[in-house]
Amino acid sequence: MAREFKLPDVGEGVAEGEIVDWLVSEGDTVAEDQPVAEVETDKAVVEVPSPVNGTVRTLHFDAGDVVPVGDVIVTFDVEGEAPEEESDEEAEAAEETAEPATESASKSATEKASTRTFAPPSVRRLARELDVDLDSVEGTGPSGRVTEGDVRAAAEGDTTEPQDEPPEEDREVAEPAGEQAAEHTGGAGGQEPAGREKTLAAPATRGLAKELGVDIDDVPAVEERDGEAFVTAEAVQEYAEGGVAAQGAPEAGAPQREFVEGGETTQPYRGVRRTIGEQMAESKYTAPHVTHHDTAVIDDLVETRAKLKERAAEQDVKLTYLPFVIKAVVAGLEEYPVLNSELREEAGEIALKQDYNIGIAVATDHGLMVPVVKHADQKSIVELAEEVNELAAKARDRSISREEMQGGTFTITNFGAVGGEYATPIINYPETAILGLGAIDERPVAEDGEVRAAQTLPLSVSIDHRVIDGAEVGRFTNYVMERLTDPELLLLE
Repeated sequence: MAREFKLPDVGEGVAEGEIVDWLVSEGDTVAEDQPVAEVETDKAVVEVPSPVNGTVRTLHFDAGDVVPVGDVIVTFDVEGEAPEEESDEEAEAAEETAEPATESASKSATEKASTRTFAPPSVRRLARELDVDLDSVEGTGPSGRVTEGDVRAAAEGDTTEPQDEPPEEDREVAEPAGEQAAEHTGGAGGQEPAGREKTLAAPATRGLAKELGVDIDDVPAVEERDGEAFVTAEAVQEYAEGGVAAQGAPEAGAPQREFVEGGETTQPYRGVRRTIGEQMAESKYTAPHVTHHDTAVIDDLVETRAKLKERAAEQDVKLTYLPFVIKAVVAGLEEYPVLNSELREEAGEIALKQDYNIGIAVATDHGLMVPVVKHADQKSIVELAEEVNELAAKARDRSISREEMQGGTFTITNFGAVGGEYATPIINYPETAILGLGAIDERPVAEDGEVRAAQTLPLSVSIDHRVIDGAEVGRFTNYVMERLTDPELLLLE
């Protein structure tokens, strides 16, 4: 008997996932819990296991496809159960479908099946724009998928055979100006306007809707909060883009896409990269950022860390400066709790967090990730060092879980690891403050009328100015610097 296997919710609240790679092929025998696919969500790559013992009958998507949660991705023939026979009606329908209406129709169908071209919608759209026969392009992407680069190369090389007539699928899309456009009376992409009276959304999302000329009450909701429809910026964007597509050709005077003469390569904007972008945009366009800069003289900290580094190594722990900074930051947050908070505009409240969960920004090959050290106030410097190292390693090899990146109350980002002194860190929404660390280096310091060389650490603290005043971030930074300058004070924390 066949078992249809739907893409499960591989993370909290995940709506879709990209099939990075299939680990099985059609016809393969699989065991229950055997991984059959690698799926990338907005944060991590996870393996999806088979729910049964059996044989893979059909893989319904290609590697690289983005699949909504709940869509069937695999059909299995379950071990020990007789293969499902087709009903008479299904058999007749299949037979009718297989029967050629005409000789030419039969030939066309056969050719289409044997030369199926795999390409995402954006590539198909680009092929139409550049008048490239997609079926004549050799794909260089995963599993032979045609990429935008392949299409442009075909267009520039003029390797495409001239078309007497556009493919049927292209004609269907290219003819919206007439009947198809007239029939489209709903919203974007065929979606009917929701027409709600009330919609919940972040201020940034409302701003985006206004910018795109979209009535946010018409955008299909993706979830509910407190019993009310909630709309995300992504939903607004998709609704707006679909609306443009449904109108057919762009309006006269609308900006046209241009390509540089030297060509270009593209990469998908999704997964971790899109999540980073959406988080950054939501934070930047929601919170009025103000950044406070200062410099801590840390000669004693450098000496203390050098002494303890060997002791930590004996415990097989790599001791960096970050655990000391975490300790100093937690002390500052305890003294100035407004920096360990979250603004809830719709509820009209500022939540001062009682936990001290410190997010650590980690640069990975797939983008910036922020694992969270939970309850940092309850851990020693060695324990913090051990946990930071473990979380950073898991983030870099993509084995980190969503739970390990959730629940942060304050974030530290160390851009000094690649050089530089000061920056303007973007607050990790919905937190209200973030600390950026510059490079520790020897710099001139004026003391008692003399200038000397000292080990210094540049600090950049960005705050949500709706919640935190400039004087508070100044006092907080002074408090943190005092402990970094005199690390013995950390023993009292």
